[in-house]
Amino acid sequence: MRSIRQFIVLLTMMFWQGGFMFYGGVVVPVGGRILGSETQQGFITQSVTNYLNLAGAVCLIVWAEQLWHERRHGVTKLEWSIWCCNIAALGVLVVDHWCMGRVLESSSASVIDPERFGLYHKLYIGTSSLQWLASLLMLFLAIRRWNRSIAI
Repeated sequence: MRSIRQFIVLLTMMFWQGGFMFYGGVVVPVGGRILGSETQQGFITQSVTNYLNLAGAVCLIVWAEQLWHERRHGVTKLEWSIWCCNIAALGVLVVDHWCMGRVLESSSASVIDPERFGLYHKLYIGTSSLQWLASLLMLFLAIRRWNRSIAI
């Protein structure tokens, strides 16, 4: 059962963070180039990020379940702390996404308040980047713990 939980944790993490990396690194620049506007691409991103945040919530729920079951196998306070940071970051992203949506006009595909949107967007990018780093650290610590428990 432990291997199945670990496999599911890896699958959810790959879907969430792999999707984030691919979308940010490939889809956003290509979409902006094809659509001819970062603003136009942004309206696609507005919808897609709902799915990325949902994938993050699923992953973090699965991860919490895995941490709980692995508590006798050396789960550290650091792992729980990083998980909590990821949860907090997800909360910030959800609220910030809602705030950005309030300064966008979908029918005309325009930004109502560009200055405020810019601030929200910087917060979103910064928080997403920190969450990505925290997720990588969380994954590294889990794999290291899994390898230690195999060696015993």
